[in-house]
Amino acid sequence: MKLTLYYKLLLFHALLGVLIFVFKPLATVYFFVMTVFFSYKILMVSKNKKTFYVLIACAYVVGIEVFLRMNNGTFFYEASKYLVIVFIIMGLVSNSFKNQALIYVVYLLLLIPGIFVAVTDMGFETNIRRAIAFNLSGPVCLGISAVFCYKRSIRFKQLKIVLLAFLLPLVSTLVYLFLYTPDLASVITGTESNFATSGGFGPNQVATVLGIGIFVLTVKFFMYKTSFLTRVLDLVLLGLFAFRAIITFSRGGVITAMIMIICFLVLYYWKVNFRTKVRLKKYLLIFLGLMVFTWIFSSIQTGGFIDKRYANEDAAGREKEDVTTGRTDLIAFELNEFIDHPFLGIGVGKVKEVRLDETGVEAASHSEMSRIVAEHGLLGIFAFLILLITPLAFRLHNKSNLLFYSFYLFWLLTINHSAMRIAAPGFIYALCLLNITYEKPPNKVNKTALNF
Repeated sequence: MKLTLYYKLLLFHALLGVLIFVFKPLATVYFFVMTVFFSYKILMVSKNKKTFYVLIACAYVVGIEVFLRMNNGTFFYEASKYLVIVFIIMGLVSNSFKNQALIYVVYLLLLIPGIFVAVTDMGFETNIRRAIAFNLSGPVCLGISAVFCYKRSIRFKQLKIVLLAFLLPLVSTLVYLFLYTPDLASVITGTESNFATSGGFGPNQVATVLGIGIFVLTVKFFMYKTSFLTRVLDLVLLGLFAFRAIITFSRGGVITAMIMIICFLVLYYWKVNFRTKVRLKKYLLIFLGLMVFTWIFSSIQTGGFIDKRYANEDAAGREKEDVTTGRTDLIAFELNEFIDHPFLGIGVGKVKEVRLDETGVEAASHSEMSRIVAEHGLLGIFAFLILLITPLAFRLHNKSNLLFYSFYLFWLLTINHSAMRIAAPGFIYALCLLNITYEKPPNKVNKTALNF
């Protein structure tokens, strides 16, 4: 990636954020253009580069999904997840998957009985639409992505470009957010998750994708060899991403990003040589200084409300009884449904409906773990165990992926505070399963350092 091209791409996506803010229908046009562009690239590229282009296309869609949703830019709500699935299938047509990846085919098959349980109870047409569009698109996106990525090899240099594909559309999101709420003082009046600072969209989902931007820029800052000007620019972007993520008042995405960064830094520091460790310590001081400054600035801009939010206090400074903001009640309800329907569950998409019937409260599940158990019963437990254990088993024999634990924990943490409402956790989970190769097999010392 040439330096000048990086600047051009950043400028283009910043401009895209401005244009869509001014004229929202442009978001739909861009979705169409993006779909055609990446479809053409995947179809026309040579077979040996197919995996690389599929991953770039999917990463870009994941990065832009929330931005397009907040501007009604997709033809239907779950379109981005389906687009990821289509791109993956296009890659699988020419590049078959490893036989060991059949474990994820089993995972997908375990989800099917839940559809029939729900159909039997609710009626065929309505339930199929709900089950697939709103409840199974995320799990299916994960399963298909995992089948494609399992033990598939890409170069580390290519992985860095895939990370950049996540980042670029998030720059559009960042610019849009600043344009949407230029005056923070008028919209921040308490400690609850704030739709006004999240572009009018779900703060949880916005904070989650901004957290991806924070992570990518952090990896770029510590690992990439760039010019001083580019490093400064990346730090500025990092501070802006962190600021906008914090002031959504949604803690899940921010905390998840911090945990991903800690995993990355610990593993990276542990493996590199002494000279690199010295450099990392200097960069770490700069990074921590930026984070402290960003937090102080966020606190000032929010009138101290953000400090109370993370201290689990309300606007008056009183400690809240439930740090999970009602999530434990939702999980408890879903586990009770599993106890009542242990074998096949209550059926896909039924949790929200049953909760409304029994409690009079319509609330979507925040935890994919408890939802899959409630809706699929024992089959759901087996399905989730496949997702939980398979990457760890893969890791025992393949330690090439420096970002493995960051990707794995992003999936695990995100599905427990935001379920699978967006494509990000499913696709990023699949990135755990990649085999990373390095361009320059170095001397013994450096080779050891690369065996993460």
